[in-house]
Amino acid sequence: MPLGTLDRTPPPFFRQGPSALTRLTFFVVLAAFLMVADARYQVVRPLRSVIATALYPLQWLAMRPVVWVQAGSGYFGSLRSAQTEASSAQQKLALLTQRAGQVEQLTIENTRLRELLGLRLRLGTSSQAAQVLYDAADPYTRRVIIDQGQIQGIALGSPVLDESGVLGQVTRVYPLISEVTLVTDRDQAIPVLNTRTGVRGLAFGDPNSRGGGLELRFMAANADVQTGDLLSTSGVDGVYPAGLPVARVDKVERRVDSAFARISCRALAQVSGVEHVLVLAPLLLAVPAPVEPTTGPMAVRKGGRP
Repeated sequence: MPLGTLDRTPPPFFRQGPSALTRLTFFVVLAAFLMVADARYQVVRPLRSVIATALYPLQWLAMRPVVWVQAGSGYFGSLRSAQTEASSAQQKLALLTQRAGQVEQLTIENTRLRELLGLRLRLGTSSQAAQVLYDAADPYTRRVIIDQGQIQGIALGSPVLDESGVLGQVTRVYPLISEVTLVTDRDQAIPVLNTRTGVRGLAFGDPNSRGGGLELRFMAANADVQTGDLLSTSGVDGVYPAGLPVARVDKVERRVDSAFARISCRALAQVSGVEHVLVLAPLLLAVPAPVEPTTGPMAVRKGGRP
């Protein structure tokens, strides 16, 4: 059979409808119409709303992994930033705390130095300031080392004060430093005067007490001593000027089996942790020596007879 006589049309089973070009043209015209109609008359908006509402759950599920990844990265980033800020804040807080402690310490030191200066002006005797370097190595004594010695004119037996009262007495002098025995040392004794009654006594360091304790010994059981009485230096020893505050009576025990009362006192000076002190010249050195008479009927000439 000749080839020109063959039927080239597809059988009815394989019919595809309109051609591809026809469909393309139709859909292009339809898209253009819908765009113009939607732009002018908003005819597709209800359909768009329905489709968007129907597709929202699928969009929400599809976006969950992205949201979780972003939230996780944001969380870890915020955590690192918070940790960094917390560390910086702790460092700043530690620095501010250190500075606040230094300011408070300097304020206290300035106040004490001002009080020492005022005490020096009130005393009217020769004195010099000194700084406590460290406590003595002997644990059974109450002594401190100051940064002034023989070169600076410190004399043996010089009274040592702080801004509150008598602290002790210089017991050893070296060229550059000196050793001060505190009033609370067991071997230290200081004549005192009860400012309320005018009764004199002798205060000894009390090693059995905690901190700055003294004991007023050899006081009769019926002596007029009350808790809160102020004890000051009497000046009879020729070392301490009279009127310097020493201690305050803390406790009075009167026992029937003893002729003496047990009187515990608390030192007014800062016997623990003191930093700046005032060293006075001993009272005997401040008193001028008596001048021998050079005229008169009994005067003796040097190298001759009266």
